[in-house]
Amino acid sequence: MTAQPMLDKRRPDAPEWRARVARAFSRAAPHYRERALAQQAMGETLLDRLPARADRVLDLGCGPGAMTADLARRYGDACRVTGLDLAPSMLDEARRRHPTGIRWLVGDAGALPLATASLDLVVSNLAIQWCPDLDAVLAELCRVLRPGGRALINTLGPGTLAEVHQAWSRPQRPAALLGFRDAGAHRLAGHRAGFRGVTLEERTERFHYPDLAAVMASIKGVGAQVARHGARLSRADVARAARRFEALRTPAGLPVSYRLLTLTLER
Repeated sequence: MTAQPMLDKRRPDAPEWRARVARAFSRAAPHYRERALAQQAMGETLLDRLPARADRVLDLGCGPGAMTADLARRYGDACRVTGLDLAPSMLDEARRRHPTGIRWLVGDAGALPLATASLDLVVSNLAIQWCPDLDAVLAELCRVLRPGGRALINTLGPGTLAEVHQAWSRPQRPAALLGFRDAGAHRLAGHRAGFRGVTLEERTERFHYPDLAAVMASIKGVGAQVARHGARLSRADVARAARRFEALRTPAGLPVSYRLLTLTLER
């Protein structure tokens, strides 16, 4: 039996890594909206922080475009809204669901295909944790925002998917979870990028699922699997993980925790 239940800690700044992320999210595109309920719930926290007005808006890591469409509705026809994603199939899904009124772009957050000082607002929900070079991403955001512009970002910190790590780890071969950067690293990167205002809020969001299959579908379904090449798991590995996860069960179900970092960056 082969499986890819974990994320690779190695996050090289290389085309190979970006291509693997793009492929993983492209595969997830047809089912993303149904399986990304936790991600959508966390995204609601950004909508509550939006400024009253914005004329040029970017949804960075837009996926199939649900939040992008919310932004377009919020700001109306006078606002130009762009959705950008690394995965072409995500944008195909976005165009299918939202065929008019939004500009869709394939692009890398570390090298945005946008003009300097061309945006009033950037919104990004659970995307930049996939970027190998945080400094490059925030520098690009600072570049494309006009003076007085704002970036509102949800990303993930250490402690995310702790239960998944515990269930799948082995004594001599630890699970390969993505190496999430902490709050301090994000604050420093924001200041280095040149933002005049950097604020960060940190909290744990916890969601519950009926069984291990539902847990893994919630992760796999949003593309969050860039596993080591050739990773193989036996039926015994899967059974062991299921037993470990069952030990964590609460009355609400099997828990999955996300350490949510919300950044507000003022240009």
